[in-house]
Amino acid sequence: MQAFEFKTTTQDGIIRIPDRYVQKIPQKIKVIVLVEKTEKEKQPPFPYFAVDTTGYVFDREEANER
Repeated sequence: MQAFEFKTTTQDGIIRIPDRYVQKIPQKIKVIVLVEKTEKEKQPPFPYFAVDTTGYVFDREEANER
């Protein structure tokens, strides 16, 4: 099995194969569709937040006792 990778857009459910691959790709093919994430989906699921830990003393032994 050969694999060809290219990016394209669909139009009314039709996937256009770039001209440079048309002669290389046979009549019968297996298609696997990978959808790129939109900008909104790339954002983290929660907003950024920061906690000021200035002056906080972390005691590893005390934490391990819990």
